Amino acid sequence: MKSIMDQARKGDPVALAQALVSTPSVNPMLEEGGAGEAEVAELTAGWLTEWGLAVEVSEVAPARWNVLAHLGDVRGDGPVALLNGHLDTVGVVGMSIPPFGGELRDGRLWGRGSCDMKGGVAAILAATARLAQDDHPGPLIVALTADEEHASVGMEALVRLGVGADAAVVCEPTNLAIMPAHKGFIWVDAVFRGNAAHGSRPDVGVDAIDHAGRYLASLGSLRKELAAADPHPLLDHGSFHAGTISGGSAASVYPAECRLVLERRTLPGETPARVMEEFQTVLDGLERDVPRLDAELVQGLTRPATEVLEDSPLVQGLLSACSAQDVEPVVEGMTAWVDAAFLNEAGTPAVCFGPGSIAQAHSADEWIEASAITKCADVLYPFVGDFQDGGEG
Repeated sequence: MKSIMDQARKGDPVALAQALVSTPSVNPMLEEGGAGEAEVAELTAGWLTEWGLAVEVSEVAPARWNVLAHLGDVRGDGPVALLNGHLDTVGVVGMSIPPFGGELRDGRLWGRGSCDMKGGVAAILAATARLAQDDHPGPLIVALTADEEHASVGMEALVRLGVGADAAVVCEPTNLAIMPAHKGFIWVDAVFRGNAAHGSRPDVGVDAIDHAGRYLASLGSLRKELAAADPHPLLDHGSFHAGTISGGSAASVYPAECRLVLERRTLPGETPARVMEEFQTVLDGLERDVPRLDAELVQGLTRPATEVLEDSPLVQGLLSACSAQDVEPVVEGMTAWVDAAFLNEAGTPAVCFGPGSIAQAHSADEWIEASAITKCADVLYPFVGDFQDGGEG
């Protein structure tokens, strides 16, 4: 392990990833006893300080830590780039490999967080180590955040502080594709109220579960409407599904309540008000047809869909850097929601670009191709340098 740490301090991308994976940072909100970000924040802050960056480690929630580092004058006139990754991981229960072994085998790095997203964080750190050695380094912001896997308290705290830049790259696993657009989501609670009664009394009982089922069936019209709309060029169509359903107390009792939680995956431009209207329109139609139906819809957690135009200096700069490093320049959409949306909403154009496949994220045998980490660092280094020289890419 000592030799790995020595290589990591020198900025070797694979050694950095091994050291990060070997440092547990399970999100404690997702698994009891999770270590959180304290140790890995201290580790990364130490490297960044050693490379000459100005570093601040902040507790953004009890025992949850962000690392914010500056290279060069980020308050000057030149364009500022920001590189972002999250330090937390999901839990390790049920893993089929040692979660924190950091084993390098068959060209792959194995362990929890190797793909999501310590490989991406390692690429950020490796590129930063190289940039710090340039004759005129900066301006660059490195933001390593807490809690992306749960509630994004780290990124929310970063945005509240007013941290921003002219362009940002969030190094989530994208298979080294540039992803300038991703879907958002809205959770909607649908609560149906019936009337509890003995199962032998249909004259008194009102079946809340039956009403919820009828609503789900009626939503088929909305599903067809979404599928028939013009697709987004990168994200295809909006969608929805029923995530959970609960209700009833016993087989012989008419259920007094049934609760659905619906999730609507949104496209850029689709607002919460529009989504709630879609669901409400279907419910209104059902209420006209079903006697004694009593229901309400309540908007829950909402995260916006966002996009950066493909002809922007950010996307074009990454495409140029990919081509220069023999990485196939690919632009795709990201169907999942990630912290890049917070940056976009706060005025910092942000895209996702990182090593690893989302298919391996959170898996029982999580791994990442070691070469992809190096390739990502090789792209980030000239991209940031060229962007600092004027954003021409």
